[in-house]
Amino acid sequence: MLLSTLLVLAGYLFGSISSAIVVCRLMGLPDPRSQGSGNPGATNVMRLAGKKPAAMTLAGDLLKGLLPVLLAKFLGADLNTQLLVALAAFLGHLYPIFFGFKGGKGIATAFGVLIGLNWIVALGVLAVWMLAYKLGKISSVGGLSAAAAMPPIIHFTTHSRPFLLFGVIIAALIYWRHRGNIANLIAGTEK
Repeated sequence: MLLSTLLVLAGYLFGSISSAIVVCRLMGLPDPRSQGSGNPGATNVMRLAGKKPAAMTLAGDLLKGLLPVLLAKFLGADLNTQLLVALAAFLGHLYPIFFGFKGGKGIATAFGVLIGLNWIVALGVLAVWMLAYKLGKISSVGGLSAAAAMPPIIHFTTHSRPFLLFGVIIAALIYWRHRGNIANLIAGTEK
């Protein structure tokens, strides 16, 4: 019980490290929360500073989802604990304690936790993201499509109710965090 609690706490704290803000500070770039969309994520960093800082942000966001889950697996945590660690890392990204609880939208971190939990599910979600992005040429369309596809992919791949519940929660949070993007898509103004 103590180990599980510590792993969940570590997952949240690790998820709370904002890759976008750290990368921008290290590279002498403006704070991504104050420019562009105001979102501390890879897409906004790409718009503000280009491919290299965006790739570094993307890698950081993915790793902060992946590494806590891999640590939990390495230490022998059961699936329920792994799912809680993954959710904690994801929530850390969305609501980081180190940055006033104002974080990113969660797509890369969600993908990172999925790789750690089940790489087959992660590949299915990535395939949906790539197809939707290719067809729509809009980052949020890819992310929202992947989030919507996540629960069914989890269900048909794992047949695990706890994992499915996890997928529904993650997808719902992604949609909540993208509510501005959804309004823009409906209005036809999404970049």
